[in-house]
Amino acid sequence: MSNRDEGARACVDANVLRGWGLPAPGRTKQSRGDAVIVGASRRTPGAVILAFEAAMRVGAGRVAVLVPGSVEEQLGAHLPEAAVHALPDDPDAPISGAAADALAHAAAVLVGPGFDDVPQTRATLDAVIDAGARRLVLDAYALAVLDDLPRQRLPEDLILTPNEDELVMLSGGKASGDDLAPAVRASARRFDAVVATYGLVSERDGTLRQVAGGGPGLATAGSGDVLAGAITGFFARGLDPDRAATWGLWAHARAGDRLTETHGFGFLARELAAELALAVHEVDGHDA
Repeated sequence: MSNRDEGARACVDANVLRGWGLPAPGRTKQSRGDAVIVGASRRTPGAVILAFEAAMRVGAGRVAVLVPGSVEEQLGAHLPEAAVHALPDDPDAPISGAAADALAHAAAVLVGPGFDDVPQTRATLDAVIDAGARRLVLDAYALAVLDDLPRQRLPEDLILTPNEDELVMLSGGKASGDDLAPAVRASARRFDAVVATYGLVSERDGTLRQVAGGGPGLATAGSGDVLAGAITGFFARGLDPDRAATWGLWAHARAGDRLTETHGFGFLARELAAELALAVHEVDGHDA
Protein backbone atom coordinates (compact mmCIF):
# COMPACT_ATOMS: atom_id res chain seq x y z
CA MET A 1 0.00 0.00 0.00
CA SER A 2 1.36 3.43 -0.92
CA ASN A 3 1.99 6.25 1.52
CA ARG A 4 -0.82 8.14 -0.14
CA ASP A 5 -3.19 5.26 0.53
CA GLU A 6 -2.00 5.05 4.11
CA GLY A 7 -2.86 8.70 4.58
CA ALA A 8 -6.32 8.45 3.03
CA ARG A 9 -9.39 8.71 5.22
CA ALA A 10 -13.07 9.03 4.43
CA CYS A 11 -14.80 11.93 6.15
CA VAL A 12 -18.13 11.12 7.78
CA ASP A 13 -20.77 13.77 8.40
CA ALA A 14 -24.50 13.84 9.00
CA ASN A 15 -25.24 13.32 5.31
CA VAL A 16 -23.18 10.13 5.20
CA LEU A 17 -24.91 8.80 8.30
CA ARG A 18 -28.30 9.75 6.92
CA GLY A 19 -27.48 7.62 3.89
CA TRP A 20 -26.47 4.70 6.09
CA GLY A 21 -29.53 5.00 8.31
CA LEU A 22 -30.23 3.04 11.46
CA PRO A 23 -32.29 -0.11 12.03
CA ALA A 24 -35.96 0.66 12.54
CA PRO A 25 -36.73 0.69 16.27
CA GLY A 26 -39.65 -1.70 15.99
CA ARG A 27 -42.47 -1.90 18.51
CA THR A 28 -40.78 -3.49 21.50
CA LYS A 29 -37.60 -3.04 23.49
CA GLN A 30 -36.48 -6.50 22.38
CA SER A 31 -36.38 -5.33 18.77
CA ARG A 32 -33.83 -2.63 19.65
CA GLY A 33 -31.25 -5.00 21.10
CA ASP A 34 -29.88 -5.93 24.51
CA ALA A 35 -26.55 -4.71 25.87
CA VAL A 36 -24.57 -5.51 29.01
CA ILE A 37 -22.04 -3.16 30.63
CA VAL A 38 -19.41 -4.79 32.85
CA GLY A 39 -17.35 -2.54 35.09
CA ALA A 40 -17.32 -0.21 38.12
CA SER A 41 -15.39 -0.15 41.38
CA ARG A 42 -15.84 1.57 44.70
CA ARG A 43 -13.60 4.38 43.48
CA THR A 44 -15.32 4.92 40.12
CA PRO A 45 -18.89 3.57 40.13
CA GLY A 46 -20.13 6.46 38.00
CA ALA A 47 -18.41 5.19 34.85
CA VAL A 48 -21.00 2.46 34.46
CA ILE A 49 -23.83 4.95 35.03
CA LEU A 50 -22.53 7.16 32.22
CA ALA A 51 -22.02 4.25 29.82
CA PHE A 52 -25.46 2.85 30.67
CA GLU A 53 -27.24 6.11 29.97
CA ALA A 54 -25.33 6.63 26.71
CA ALA A 55 -26.29 3.18 25.43
CA MET A 56 -29.94 3.83 26.26
CA ARG A 57 -29.91 7.33 24.76
CA VAL A 58 -28.78 6.08 21.35
CA GLY A 59 -31.59 3.56 21.29
CA ALA A 60 -30.59 0.24 22.83
CA GLY A 61 -33.75 -1.49 24.02
CA ARG A 62 -32.49 -3.01 27.26
CA VAL A 63 -29.19 -2.50 29.06
CA ALA A 64 -28.05 -4.57 32.03
CA VAL A 65 -25.04 -3.85 34.21
CA LEU A 66 -22.71 -6.39 35.79
CA VAL A 67 -20.71 -4.90 38.65
CA PRO A 68 -18.84 -5.88 41.83
CA GLY A 69 -21.05 -6.76 44.76
CA SER A 70 -19.62 -3.84 46.72
CA VAL A 71 -21.42 -1.36 44.44
CA GLU A 72 -24.39 -3.43 43.26
CA GLU A 73 -26.92 -1.88 45.66
CA GLN A 74 -25.61 1.63 45.07
CA LEU A 75 -25.89 1.37 41.30
CA GLY A 76 -29.26 -0.30 41.48
CA ALA A 77 -30.62 2.78 43.23
CA HIS A 78 -29.25 5.05 40.50
CA LEU A 79 -30.32 2.94 37.50
CA PRO A 80 -34.03 2.18 37.78
CA GLU A 81 -34.15 1.21 34.10
CA ALA A 82 -31.40 -1.41 34.39
CA ALA A 83 -31.16 -5.03 35.38
CA VAL A 84 -28.28 -5.02 37.87
CA HIS A 85 -26.21 -8.18 38.38
CA ALA A 86 -23.31 -8.80 40.78
CA LEU A 87 -19.99 -10.21 39.67
CA PRO A 88 -18.69 -13.18 41.71
CA ASP A 89 -16.75 -12.17 44.81
CA ASP A 90 -13.88 -14.28 43.49
CA PRO A 91 -12.91 -12.75 40.11
CA ASP A 92 -11.58 -16.13 38.98
CA ALA A 93 -14.98 -17.77 39.52
CA PRO A 94 -17.29 -18.31 36.54
CA ILE A 95 -20.24 -16.01 35.95
CA SER A 96 -23.46 -17.96 36.32
CA GLY A 97 -27.22 -17.66 36.57
CA ALA A 98 -29.09 -14.64 35.24
CA ALA A 99 -25.86 -12.71 34.67
CA ALA A 100 -24.47 -15.44 32.42
CA ASP A 101 -27.76 -15.58 30.51
CA ALA A 102 -27.66 -11.82 29.97
CA LEU A 103 -24.11 -12.02 28.60
CA ALA A 104 -24.86 -14.95 26.31
CA HIS A 105 -27.94 -13.31 24.79
CA ALA A 106 -26.68 -9.72 24.56
CA ALA A 107 -26.23 -8.15 21.16
CA ALA A 108 -23.26 -6.19 22.56
CA VAL A 109 -21.19 -6.33 25.75
CA LEU A 110 -18.98 -3.49 27.00
CA VAL A 111 -16.18 -4.38 29.43
CA GLY A 112 -14.00 -1.90 31.29
CA PRO A 113 -15.63 1.35 32.44
CA GLY A 114 -14.76 2.03 36.05
CA PHE A 115 -12.53 -0.98 36.67
CA ASP A 116 -9.33 -0.03 38.50
CA ASP A 117 -7.43 -3.31 38.91
CA VAL A 118 -5.71 -5.00 35.96
CA PRO A 119 -5.62 -8.63 37.25
CA GLN A 120 -9.26 -8.42 38.30
CA THR A 121 -10.19 -6.98 34.91
CA ARG A 122 -8.38 -9.81 33.11
CA ALA A 123 -10.14 -12.45 35.20
CA THR A 124 -13.51 -10.77 34.64
CA LEU A 125 -12.96 -10.49 30.89
CA ASP A 126 -12.10 -14.19 30.75
CA ALA A 127 -15.30 -14.98 32.65
CA VAL A 128 -17.36 -12.77 30.31
CA ILE A 129 -15.93 -14.58 27.29
CA ASP A 130 -16.55 -17.98 28.88
CA ALA A 131 -20.17 -16.97 29.52
CA GLY A 132 -20.66 -16.64 25.77
CA ALA A 133 -20.40 -12.92 24.95
CA ARG A 134 -20.48 -12.72 21.15
CA ARG A 135 -19.81 -9.03 20.37
CA LEU A 136 -17.44 -7.06 22.58
CA VAL A 137 -16.48 -3.44 23.16
CA LEU A 138 -13.35 -3.05 25.32
CA ASP A 139 -12.55 0.17 27.14
CA ALA A 140 -10.23 1.48 29.86
CA TYR A 141 -8.59 -1.27 31.96
CA ALA A 142 -9.92 -3.98 29.63
CA LEU A 143 -7.52 -2.63 27.00
CA ALA A 144 -4.56 -3.11 29.33
CA VAL A 145 -4.97 -6.90 29.29
CA LEU A 146 -5.03 -7.39 25.51
CA ASP A 147 -1.32 -8.08 25.13
CA ASP A 148 -1.68 -11.19 27.30
CA LEU A 149 -4.92 -12.41 25.75
CA PRO A 150 -4.78 -14.57 22.61
CA ARG A 151 -6.88 -13.03 19.86
CA GLN A 152 -8.68 -16.31 19.28
CA ARG A 153 -10.11 -16.05 22.78
CA LEU A 154 -12.03 -12.96 21.73
CA PRO A 155 -15.09 -12.87 19.46
CA GLU A 156 -14.66 -11.82 15.84
CA ASP A 157 -16.76 -8.69 16.35
CA LEU A 158 -14.52 -6.54 18.55
CA ILE A 159 -14.33 -2.76 19.08
CA LEU A 160 -11.60 -1.00 21.07
CA THR A 161 -12.09 2.54 22.44
CA PRO A 162 -8.72 3.74 23.77
CA ASN A 163 -7.77 7.15 25.09
CA GLU A 164 -4.45 8.61 23.92
CA ASP A 165 -2.33 6.85 26.56
CA GLU A 166 -4.03 3.54 25.83
CA LEU A 167 -3.53 4.11 22.11
CA VAL A 168 0.22 4.41 22.68
CA MET A 169 0.13 1.03 24.41
CA LEU A 170 -2.05 -0.68 21.79
CA SER A 171 -0.07 0.65 18.84
CA GLY A 172 3.34 -0.23 20.24
CA GLY A 173 4.31 3.41 20.73
CA LYS A 174 3.21 4.69 17.31
CA ALA A 175 0.95 7.42 18.77
CA SER A 176 2.97 10.61 18.65
CA GLY A 177 2.40 14.13 17.43
CA ASP A 178 -0.93 15.55 16.37
CA ASP A 179 -1.85 12.89 13.81
CA LEU A 180 -3.06 9.76 15.58
CA ALA A 181 -4.14 8.01 12.38
CA PRO A 182 -1.04 5.77 12.05
CA ALA A 183 -1.47 4.57 15.63
CA VAL A 184 -5.19 3.93 15.17
CA ARG A 185 -4.50 1.91 12.02
CA ALA A 186 -1.64 0.02 13.66
CA SER A 187 -3.80 -0.90 16.65
CA ALA A 188 -6.65 -2.10 14.44
CA ARG A 189 -4.34 -4.36 12.45
CA ARG A 190 -2.45 -5.59 15.49
CA PHE A 191 -5.57 -6.71 17.35
CA ASP A 192 -7.77 -7.47 14.34
CA ALA A 193 -10.40 -5.11 15.71
CA VAL A 194 -12.22 -1.90 14.94
CA VAL A 195 -10.57 0.98 16.84
CA ALA A 196 -12.43 4.21 17.62
CA THR A 197 -10.88 7.25 19.27
CA TYR A 198 -10.47 11.01 18.87
CA GLY A 199 -12.72 11.26 15.82
CA LEU A 200 -11.02 8.37 14.01
CA VAL A 201 -12.33 4.90 13.24
CA SER A 202 -10.12 2.23 11.71
CA GLU A 203 -11.50 -1.01 10.37
CA ARG A 204 -9.49 -4.16 10.93
CA ASP A 205 -7.67 -3.77 7.60
CA GLY A 206 -6.66 -0.16 8.34
CA THR A 207 -9.40 1.54 6.31
CA LEU A 208 -9.88 4.85 8.10
CA ARG A 209 -12.82 7.19 8.66
CA GLN A 210 -12.75 10.60 10.27
CA VAL A 211 -15.55 12.36 12.15
CA ALA A 212 -15.28 16.09 12.68
CA GLY A 213 -16.54 18.10 15.61
CA GLY A 214 -16.63 17.71 19.36
CA GLY A 215 -14.21 20.39 20.49
CA PRO A 216 -12.31 20.82 23.77
CA GLY A 217 -15.38 20.27 25.93
CA LEU A 218 -15.12 16.54 25.29
CA ALA A 219 -11.86 16.48 27.26
CA THR A 220 -13.69 16.04 30.56
CA ALA A 221 -13.90 13.29 33.16
CA GLY A 222 -16.32 10.57 32.08
CA SER A 223 -16.48 11.59 28.43
CA GLY A 224 -14.80 8.35 27.35
CA ASP A 225 -17.36 6.32 29.29
CA VAL A 226 -20.13 8.10 27.39
CA LEU A 227 -18.42 7.36 24.08
CA ALA A 228 -17.95 3.67 24.90
CA GLY A 229 -21.58 3.42 25.98
CA ALA A 230 -22.84 5.12 22.83
CA ILE A 231 -20.84 2.77 20.61
CA THR A 232 -22.17 -0.19 22.59
CA GLY A 233 -25.72 1.04 22.16
CA PHE A 234 -25.38 1.28 18.39
CA PHE A 235 -23.67 -2.12 18.37
CA ALA A 236 -26.60 -3.59 20.31
CA ARG A 237 -29.00 -2.21 17.72
CA GLY A 238 -27.39 -4.51 15.18
CA LEU A 239 -24.90 -2.31 13.34
CA ASP A 240 -21.64 -3.79 12.08
CA PRO A 241 -18.64 -2.93 14.30
CA ASP A 242 -17.24 -0.20 12.04
CA ARG A 243 -20.59 1.54 11.61
CA ALA A 244 -21.46 1.25 15.29
CA ALA A 245 -18.12 2.86 16.13
CA THR A 246 -18.59 5.61 13.54
CA TRP A 247 -22.14 6.41 14.65
CA GLY A 248 -20.96 6.47 18.26
CA LEU A 249 -18.08 8.84 17.56
CA TRP A 250 -20.29 11.15 15.52
CA ALA A 251 -23.11 11.26 18.10
CA HIS A 252 -20.60 11.90 20.90
CA ALA A 253 -18.96 14.72 18.93
CA ARG A 254 -22.28 16.24 17.90
CA ALA A 255 -23.51 16.13 21.50
CA GLY A 256 -20.36 18.03 22.45
CA ASP A 257 -20.95 20.61 19.74
CA ARG A 258 -24.56 21.09 20.84
CA LEU A 259 -23.51 21.68 24.43
CA THR A 260 -20.70 24.02 23.41
CA GLU A 261 -23.25 26.18 21.63
CA THR A 262 -25.20 26.64 24.87
CA HIS A 263 -22.65 26.09 27.69
CA GLY A 264 -19.23 26.88 26.26
CA PHE A 265 -16.81 24.07 27.00
CA GLY A 266 -17.54 23.67 30.72
CA PHE A 267 -20.16 20.94 30.49
CA LEU A 268 -20.29 17.58 32.26
CA ALA A 269 -20.11 14.08 30.85
CA ARG A 270 -23.59 13.34 32.21
CA GLU A 271 -24.88 16.21 30.08
CA LEU A 272 -23.23 14.65 27.03
CA ALA A 273 -25.13 11.44 27.64
CA ALA A 274 -28.43 13.27 27.88
CA GLU A 275 -27.74 15.10 24.61
CA LEU A 276 -27.09 11.97 22.53
CA ALA A 277 -30.71 11.23 21.64
CA LEU A 278 -31.16 14.75 20.26
CA ALA A 279 -27.95 14.46 18.25
CA VAL A 280 -29.06 11.18 16.68
CA HIS A 281 -32.52 12.53 15.95
CA GLU A 282 -30.97 15.29 13.85
CA VAL A 283 -29.99 12.75 11.19
CA ASP A 284 -32.15 9.70 11.70
CA GLY A 285 -35.77 9.39 10.69
CA HIS A 286 -36.68 7.69 13.95
CA ASP A 287 -36.34 8.91 17.51
CA ALA A 288 -33.27 7.34 19.14
